[in-house]
Amino acid sequence: MFTALAASALALSAITTPGSVAPAEAPPEQVTISIVTVNGSGCPAGTSAVAVSPDNTNFTVTYSDYLAQTGAGSSPIEFRKNCQLNLRVNYPQGFTFGIAQADYRGFAHLAKGAYGSQRANYYFQGQSANATEVHPYNGPYSDNWQATDKTDFASIVYAPCGEVRHLNVNTELRVNVGTSDPKTTTSFMSMDSTDGNVDTKYHFSWKKC
Repeated sequence: MFTALAASALALSAITTPGSVAPAEAPPEQVTISIVTVNGSGCPAGTSAVAVSPDNTNFTVTYSDYLAQTGAGSSPIEFRKNCQLNLRVNYPQGFTFGIAQADYRGFAHLAKGAYGSQRANYYFQGQSANATEVHPYNGPYSDNWQATDKTDFASIVYAPCGEVRHLNVNTELRVNVGTSDPKTTTSFMSMDSTDGNVDTKYHFSWKKC
């Protein structure tokens, strides 16, 4: 009996320890996002858009001109493309949020010997950036690609309660010639696919303040 009661008390203590609050349901009122600034060779003005899901559990970023390439017909600066988005997330008082997971998708055509990579991070205004995740791809490769960055619950960084902090989302694509022949082959990676039905998705983790 004593052992069972002690175990129950310890379990309750773990649940109610400050900082261990479980994620909350998404707020019922519709969340909106506006792009404050956009910079980078991968997202010229008017080529990116943001939309929040109807259930407020995630938001997507769509790109229409995000392509890095190298080899025949490419200029020397096209091997790297990046995009820096500064987003204002509008949500009800009494809530705050973090990013629990990010899904990136696109299309790649890498000649034999060539290689490419996708990398990204995100952080709130005034805070340090999270660790940059890098996903490599090696040629020969000609197909859709997909990468996921997932954060453990205990490591999710939330916006400070009661403060307006913009969310910075940084992404990058790189393609390198490697041992492929740059005179006869072209390699590329894009944040959009051949069917145009691709976007990046960021999954909210909501918490009540």
